Amino acid sequence: MEKDVLSVIANNNIRYSKGQRLIAKYILENYDKAAFMTAGKLGATVGVSESTVVRFAAELGYDGYPGMRKALQEMIRNRLTSVQRIEVAKELIHDSNVLKAVLTADMEKLQKTVDEIDTASFDAAVNAIINANHVYIVGMRSSAALSSFMGYYLNLLRENVHLLNDTAVSEVYEQVIRIGEGDVFIGMSYPRYSSRTVKAMRFAKKAGATTISLTDGETSPLIKISDITLFARSDMVSFLDSLVAPLSLINALIVSIGLRSEEALSDTFKRLENVWTENDVYENTAED
Repeated sequence: MEKDVLSVIANNNIRYSKGQRLIAKYILENYDKAAFMTAGKLGATVGVSESTVVRFAAELGYDGYPGMRKALQEMIRNRLTSVQRIEVAKELIHDSNVLKAVLTADMEKLQKTVDEIDTASFDAAVNAIINANHVYIVGMRSSAALSSFMGYYLNLLRENVHLLNDTAVSEVYEQVIRIGEGDVFIGMSYPRYSSRTVKAMRFAKKAGATTISLTDGETSPLIKISDITLFARSDMVSFLDSLVAPLSLINALIVSIGLRSEEALSDTFKRLENVWTENDVYENTAED
């Protein structure tokens, strides 16, 4: 099946019945909304039955309506502007159930990540990070929070961890100018994908570093320039990105690396506890 579902729909226009033409017209003109509609909702919107919508998807070669809707969602993930995201959210989430809807959606993303994660790739990423001479981490825009979190904890586990700052493109290159064979470059990006992250990873790969990407799916531009790819679901919620599953994946990486470096980790935290105590880093909550 072609990846561009809109082209599939447009190219089959001659074969459509009257009802199917209504469906096709609506999807081509409102794909951002149609991608998140049920078959019943789409049918009611264009004035046809739910069964007509289901047959329409099947005749295009998809595995039922869910297959066509998934293809639409994959296609538009990196196309929607923030304004379009807000409009879609209005269809999916109502003021009365925002809390439940968002938390439920995050739990679903976590479960899908658990079901789909490639454990061999995960183990390869852990080994590469442990054995690297230097580790470079980059995450731009909303992914900057993820890269900062990973950089903070990874710096406690090993030396030579470099967190790239979210600055101008030229300055990013300056921060990785010495990267080469034996080093690891970790790039993380989720829709809408950061062009600066892609460019920085391409630079690192060309220099001979092992590249690891944390991203959301097969349509990510990071895949073609990654030696190791780890997927975590990050579907949009209104104008913001859901980073629950990516953060959980980073937690798993850090814990796995820590367990492999248990002795060094124990020594590091013993020293840190002394420093924290001497400098009153944490508030003393013990009762008098």
